[in-house]
Parts: sequence; structure tokens; C-alpha cells
Amino acid sequence: MAGYDDRDGKIWMDGKLVEWRDAKVHILTHALHYASSVFEGERCYNGKIFKSTEHSERLLKSGELLDMPIPYSVAEINAAKEAVLAANGLTDAYVRAVAFRGAGEEMGVASLGNPVRLAIACWSWGAYYGDAKMKGAKLDIAKWKRPSPETIPTAAKAAGLYMICTMSKHAAQAKGCSDALFFDYRGYVAEATGANIFFVKDGEVHTPLPDAILNGITRQTVIGMLRAKGITVHERHIMPEELADFEQCWLTGTAAEVTPVGQIGDYMFEVGALTRDIATEYEALVRA
Repeated sequence: MAGYDDRDGKIWMDGKLVEWRDAKVHILTHALHYASSVFEGERCYNGKIFKSTEHSERLLKSGELLDMPIPYSVAEINAAKEAVLAANGLTDAYVRAVAFRGAGEEMGVASLGNPVRLAIACWSWGAYYGDAKMKGAKLDIAKWKRPSPETIPTAAKAAGLYMICTMSKHAAQAKGCSDALFFDYRGYVAEATGANIFFVKDGEVHTPLPDAILNGITRQTVIGMLRAKGITVHERHIMPEELADFEQCWLTGTAAEVTPVGQIGDYMFEVGALTRDIATEYEALVRA
């Protein structure tokens, strides 16, 4: 497949559709130098973006948290996503919206004089973890820690928060793993590089409290599904040594959807009935 900069199709940029190869920014774009960028990843199933409005709302909130007000409303962003899907003739696709400080009057750390720009692209994208979605992903344990909310707004889906994710995933792949698990700055179990994590023990579900990680939209959806089934869900701090006691594990995220985990470091998990049930029910929900 061609690189992401060399494809046919349309990308929505700053209020209009442009040719894919013409969707460019200047080398002195502020975001390229200072990570002044926030984004959303969404999936469209059977012509409908799952929780499109929630994603647009979070995009605006992320911009607000980074002192970067995005000059579009939720309704305008939703319409732009629909327009780019239609322009590319896609009904099942991944949708990426990215807002960023562009090139402008300032090239230092401060950037209030630079415009906030918005672009939306979409493309066909299969299972994020490939065949791991069926047999269970293998996770490394990252050497990096998720940061304190006192160092960066961890509730924002901000580009700058993902650099340690890139490094950790590269290290994991070098070991034959699909992804890496982070602990947070306090030493608690946190999340994978782009997905939240769940564990099962004695028929109950445990998942890290999102006080230093992104409270994923898929995470919230799955918690609601579990509770609707009468399953107890504990949102709490989880210590690394507890990994030895959990029976099942899965990841959630827009790209990951619901992906079972078979191994984290030296800890093994079964792809059990609850994991399979939630994955199947989530698949049905997003395509309903």
C-alpha cells in the first residue's frame, strides 16, 4: 500500500475538501515543533460513525485543555466527517480528525497569534492488532511511565502524550509483542500505548481508574455494557503484582475495538468466555 502521503482521495482541511496529496502544511507549522496538536480516532461502521458526537466533543475539550480553542462547533465537525467519508466513497473506515497550531506570526513557544487548523481524513483500516484480535495479544511492559496530571493535561488526547507510546511500541515489536503496557507515575497499572485495559477475576472486572490516563470512549462504552449485564466493574488503582491473579484480560479503543490479551510480560491470561462475549457484543453494538 502507498504511504499515507501518496494516495488517491480527499481530505477535509479548514472547511474544504482538498486532494489527498495536496493536504500539506508548512515546515514552520507550530505543531511540528512544539506538539501543539490534539486528535481523535473514530470508526465508521455501515455508514455510521460510532459515537461521532462524543468524539467531536472530546476533540473540542482537548483543544481547550491545551489552550488551543478549535474554531468549529460539534455540528460542523460532525458534518465535515460525513463529507470526507462521502467524498472517499467509504462506509466502513477509520476517521482521523486532527487540530493543530499552524504557521503564523510566532515561532517561539508562545503561539496565540498562530491559527488553529483542523483536518479530517479517513481510510480503510482492518484489525489494529491483526490476528491478535482472535488469539490474544502479547504485551511487553514499557520502561516509560504515564505522566502525572500535574505535568500535562492527561485528559486531553494530545499528540505530545504519544511520543513515549511510539518508543514503547517500537521496543515491544522488537521483542515480538503487539503492544506495551504502561504503569503510571505512581507505579499503578495504567494502559497500553493506545488502548485502555481490563482484567477479569472471579467473574468480576477490574480496570484502572482514569485519573492519569485518557478515559476512553470505548472504555466507557464497555463498562456500560458490562454493568448492563449485571457484571461488577471495579474502577480502581491496580498494583503490578496483581497481574498474577487475573484470569482474563482485554484492551479497548476505537482502533483496538475489544482485543483479548494472552500475555503481559511473564503473566499469562486465557481468552475466556467473558472476553469473547464482550468482543462479540461490542461488534454487534457498533454495527447496530
